[in-house]
Amino acid sequence: MSETYDVLIIGAGPGGYVTAIRAAQLGFKTAVVDREHLGGICLNWGCIPTKALLRSAEIYHYMQNAGDYGLSAKDVGFDTAAIVKRSRGVSGRLNGGVGMLLKKNKVDVIWGEAAIDAPGKVTVKETKRAEPPKGAKGAGSYSARHIIVATGARPRALPGIEPDKKQIWTYYDAMVPESMPKSLLVMGSGAIGIEFASFYRTMGAEVTVIELLPQILPVEDREIAGLARKRFEKQGIKILTGAKVTKVEKSANAVTATVEDDKGKTQQLTAEKLISAVGVVGNVGNLGLEKLGVKIERGIVVTDGLGRTNVDGIYAIGDVAGPPMLAHKAEHEGVICIETIKGLPTHPMDKGKIPGCTYCQPQIASVGLTEAKAREQGFEVKVGRFPFAGNGKAIALGEPDGLIKTVFDAKTGQLLGAHMVGAEVTELIQGYVVAMNLETTEEELMHTVFPHPTLSEMMHESVLDAYGKVIHS
Repeated sequence: MSETYDVLIIGAGPGGYVTAIRAAQLGFKTAVVDREHLGGICLNWGCIPTKALLRSAEIYHYMQNAGDYGLSAKDVGFDTAAIVKRSRGVSGRLNGGVGMLLKKNKVDVIWGEAAIDAPGKVTVKETKRAEPPKGAKGAGSYSARHIIVATGARPRALPGIEPDKKQIWTYYDAMVPESMPKSLLVMGSGAIGIEFASFYRTMGAEVTVIELLPQILPVEDREIAGLARKRFEKQGIKILTGAKVTKVEKSANAVTATVEDDKGKTQQLTAEKLISAVGVVGNVGNLGLEKLGVKIERGIVVTDGLGRTNVDGIYAIGDVAGPPMLAHKAEHEGVICIETIKGLPTHPMDKGKIPGCTYCQPQIASVGLTEAKAREQGFEVKVGRFPFAGNGKAIALGEPDGLIKTVFDAKTGQLLGAHMVGAEVTELIQGYVVAMNLETTEEELMHTVFPHPTLSEMMHESVLDAYGKVIHS
């Protein structure tokens, strides 16, 4: 006989494990299935370990430039193996923490490859990918009234440029280099590509970024992306936009890419390594979804905004349910899904209020509509800007380059979007996210007292600037 649960979640990434914990809190008998690692890609091979690498690069940068702060540091160097070891250690610690949280909430962990045989029926096969956590259940048949697919996504591979773990890397490979390459090509300038470009350039590599679209960081506000590009190029990163890699040739110790620009002109670029960062695709295969008639479009599971698919009893959340493919979106989406199952009052997530962050140097963060998108949607807008150069805390930190930009509906004062580039903006953006969720107007933001001296004061000044009341610029 199969073991029976109220809720069974396939995938223990941020969306899956958070949903499992919330399900248990709501009184459901819950299990989560995974084949490789608790915490998913984000914790083990994405968000967390990359931030550990970028932190090492940041400290290395400050040590190299210690003289700017009246300090001295001689013979500054790095140990690649130690940097990678620290990054993997951070992930390992958090991986263990997820296991403890699941155990604390009495969520069963089932280790293996899951497939849905029918609504309510799941078969789990043994996996050789990784050792199961202590106490995990194994292969077998399981039943659940509600099955939630939270299988995440994997790196997209382009034909003829398939990763080989040697010269053509995905972000998996880029996180665990045996040695620092002296030169690097990065294909794609989204968050993943730019973060790795920033890391490897700081560590001394010659880096070239190749982007198909006219703008790097394509989802960001054009003005913010333009300022970021200037900073990257000042650091020595070469950037080619409106360009695509049409061919890749590998030799013993290098890779040569043929790059074609938007006018049809080609050039060849050679480097030790190439990182393919051209997006991700949802993990929808081998789950039995197609044979059950679950609707899938463009590689993602179609849901109704509350996690429900077109097949009763089967749900999907996170990357596998479509963009934005962010851990915090997956977590919140999972909570909405399970609370809907419980019968609690819920509403679909407003994807226009999900912040995005890129942890390069300088950092980039945003929420809501860009200025261009707001105008496209017919809004008459008021736009405010405030430069880091006008902020005392930024000057004291030695970080005078950056910009805070806000976009308002001129008719109602509604905050439509906020966009930032500069030091610590990934921590600042949440202030605007809260404001948007509370439907705050420009008047309330202007009447809010921000502490001095802080970087957050620039958020206030940007709002004031939109309405002609800026003080320090």
